[in-house]
Amino acid sequence: QVQLVESGGGLVQAGDSLRLSCAASGRTFGGYVVAWFRQAPGKEREILAAIHWRDNNRYYIDSVKGRFTISRDNAKNTVYLQMDSLQPEDTAVYYCATPARTYSRIYSASSDYTSWGQGTQVTVSS
Repeated sequence: QVQLVESGGGLVQAGDSLRLSCAASGRTFGGYVVAWFRQAPGKEREILAAIHWRDNNRYYIDSVKGRFTISRDNAKNTVYLQMDSLQPEDTAVYYCATPARTYSRIYSASSDYTSWGQGTQVTVSS
């Protein structure tokens, strides 16, 4: 069973940047999809970005395209989410997740992911 630990959240002002990290232990990311989700108070959890370890294919939802970048470090078994031009509406708890089995493509539903980190809070003030 893989364990995921997110870090890098915090309180920033609108327009600032943050880089979140998702480190895995117990299993490598090799061959798997890793995704970043977020959940704001009173809202459903939504996928932001995902990366397929096997072919480096990436997925972004429209609202973060051009602002957020997902990347990976094979040696550190870590996935990053670079977030630029943050806005108050980006305030949420951010989670990384990975499925229990390998997929041939990236799926966007939270139900497709079985291992989750504890989350890291991102708060953007105006």
